[in-house]
Amino acid sequence: MSVGISLNSLIHDDIPESATVLNSTGETGIKLVQMPENALTELRAAQPGIRIVPERFYTLQRCLPPTPQRRVQTMAGNIAVAGLHLRVTDPAGNPIEGARVVGFTNFDQRAGTDGVTNANGEINLIGLGNRTLERLYVFPTKNFWSLLRRNILPATGDTLILTPIKPGHIDVRRHFYPDGAAGSGQGVKVGVIDSGIGPHPDLAVSGGTCTVTGDNTGDFADVDQHGTHVAGIIAARGQAPNGLRGIAPAASLFAYRVFGRGAEGASNFDIASAIEKAVADGCDLINMSLGGGERDEALEDAITFAFQSGTVCLIATGNDGRQQVSFPASFSLALAIGAMGRRGTFPANTSDTPNALAPFGSPDKKNFVAAFSNIASAEASVDLIAPGVAVISTVPGLAGDRAPMSGTSMACPTATGVAARLLSTRPDLLALPRDQHRAEEIIKFVTSKAKSLGFGTVFEGLGQFVES
Repeated sequence: MSVGISLNSLIHDDIPESATVLNSTGETGIKLVQMPENALTELRAAQPGIRIVPERFYTLQRCLPPTPQRRVQTMAGNIAVAGLHLRVTDPAGNPIEGARVVGFTNFDQRAGTDGVTNANGEINLIGLGNRTLERLYVFPTKNFWSLLRRNILPATGDTLILTPIKPGHIDVRRHFYPDGAAGSGQGVKVGVIDSGIGPHPDLAVSGGTCTVTGDNTGDFADVDQHGTHVAGIIAARGQAPNGLRGIAPAASLFAYRVFGRGAEGASNFDIASAIEKAVADGCDLINMSLGGGERDEALEDAITFAFQSGTVCLIATGNDGRQQVSFPASFSLALAIGAMGRRGTFPANTSDTPNALAPFGSPDKKNFVAAFSNIASAEASVDLIAPGVAVISTVPGLAGDRAPMSGTSMACPTATGVAARLLSTRPDLLALPRDQHRAEEIIKFVTSKAKSLGFGTVFEGLGQFVES
């Protein structure tokens, strides 16, 4: 089937020529169609049996830097308010370029300003000179921890020194799930539906595709950092002391890019197309660290198709600050993964400090449910919880770059990686015919390995995977 043809040439009815097919999963598959309102009305009348679903968009479920929503006053009459000149460096004084610096005079009202450091590590925050800041954040792109300072009166010319991420640091993921042995995950195929994967020397990608409408199908390299970070949590293959290693390094990774360059959201059509491709490629598990949109029949159909084909989807519950589980994690045929953290696994002065809120674990009070993690409601449950606060993993870069990220986006691949590690010990399950019974047996097996951390089912569902 050709993309770009008029819809009326497919259904042989009097539909306006302006109704155009933009993309399709095949002759009998779903189609992405652009049409004016009058064409939609005529299509409904001419083809009442066709199911029509609006295009919806879903976002990556990582925690983003807080953004000023109300800029501070930059002029007092005709006089410019002084800027705040700062420099960001490593402990040796080397400048850090590309770090986002955010200053708030009133955090609750999100009043402040932000900017990015230049090649000299310098930035001028307009309007923040000689003012007390409720919060001052620094977010580097890689290889350093973030920085949070509260209730300070910085002076122009101050230097902010960031802490490097040391090889071998035991973050919350590694506290609960040490790096996988060489054979961990062997025989398991994992699809990552995200922003793409790589390049990174510690990642091996077995295959994949780009389903973004209009993009090259063979271009599934990362257009962000997110997909590479997710993939590294699951199956990075680096070697100690300097390499990064995932939970199931022997698992086969497949990359399905559904986010375009600079795009904030991924289309339900592109995601559904990626699910179909992952099933066709024989993926046993699909990781979807995305969500936040409205309920959507197209994605429900795609997840159901995967389930009926013996493939299990694990999906992030969302980062809406203890709101109900977002879609598509709320769909009953997916496993919904929430996020937890552990005090002492990240520096006390980072941006993740506010994420440590009750409920705390029982009996281990160092464990906490991430403040951002969505929770169960009467409409949707949390199935499992996994480490998702300040998780260190791969980000694109040929030098072996790394970064900590937080979100149910990070908890989801942690759970996926452990599921792959567990599943690799059950070749009998992997050998089952690819049908609904296979998916049911996989879910029964992996969820039998869950144990409560004492948070309660509203927050953690069955709890967290244990491997002993």
